[in-house]
Amino acid sequence: MTTPADARLDDSAFLAAARGEKPSHTPVWFMRQAGRSLPEYLKLREGVGMLESCMDADLVTEITLQPVRRYGVDAAIFFSDIVLPLRAVGLDLDIVPGIGPVVASPVRTLADVAAIADLTPEHVPFITRAVQQLTAELGGTPLIGFAGAPFTVASYLVEGGPSKEHAKTKAMMFGAPDVWDALMRKIAGIAEGYLRVQVEAGASAVQLFDSWAGALTPTDYQQHVMPHSARVLAAAGKLGVPRIHFGVGTTNLLSLMGEAGADVVGIDWRTPLAEGIARVGDRAVQGNLDPTLVFAPTDVMTSRAAEIIEAGRAAKGHVFNLGHGVIPSTDPGQLKALTEFVQAYPLKGPV
Repeated sequence: MTTPADARLDDSAFLAAARGEKPSHTPVWFMRQAGRSLPEYLKLREGVGMLESCMDADLVTEITLQPVRRYGVDAAIFFSDIVLPLRAVGLDLDIVPGIGPVVASPVRTLADVAAIADLTPEHVPFITRAVQQLTAELGGTPLIGFAGAPFTVASYLVEGGPSKEHAKTKAMMFGAPDVWDALMRKIAGIAEGYLRVQVEAGASAVQLFDSWAGALTPTDYQQHVMPHSARVLAAAGKLGVPRIHFGVGTTNLLSLMGEAGADVVGIDWRTPLAEGIARVGDRAVQGNLDPTLVFAPTDVMTSRAAEIIEAGRAAKGHVFNLGHGVIPSTDPGQLKALTEFVQAYPLKGPV
């Protein structure tokens, strides 16, 4: 699949690294860079709910562009939320400040699953418009589209909101496998459709976020979750764009997350990058500076960044990132300094 922006992206360091090619420099972008710590973002979002802002194409465009303008990162990440597609197909949910996604009627039965509509482009015209506007503005900077992975999205639907234990989610997985399988198939289908809309509108890569997968054992992940994530990643692969697969606390799952179909495996800060590279096999990696290190003195932050860049040379490709999202109280000046340091760091050998 090609998009009108392809010719402008030929020199993208991010896309080169994601494909396992040799980039001009180590590319860098930050998860949750679109907003979070930027004063211009906070001003723009005043009085506007999270999901409402995600459904305003002009607002999405501006928020996505803000960190690209300020930091000069090598990729933009589409401003949205992993539960946005659920809201778009009609589920009664909202993102409550200080809590997170809250679902009015948690999923319990096969009938509940059957009541969830499949996502079509007609559900998300604002996504198509925002992506088209962004790719026109971004030029040679690629746009990363994203979706929530089936397990993480299912956990919100089953729990009714955020959970540390995922007890209800696992109870369904183990005790009602028919409902669980139906729910995971439904969410996988929605994720497929959501990513397809973004890529067909011009996104150059995708990231599948499985934030809560670290709550699982490798056996349970492989049996109950991996097939559904693999389906989403396989569908994205047919669109011809690099696929990033990321989870938090997933040291014991990294090899499986790669096998699920990722071109790039995101590694959080808990796992030394060298160890993560050894686990993911012949794939590129993304990461993995501890997000709190941007609060350290600049020289400490850049010293640790240098260690990560050096370790990344052993991978098929390395995209520098934090090991999770930008913390809201982060000083934007530190992210600017970090971006410039990474991009200027000399490449001494194959990456």
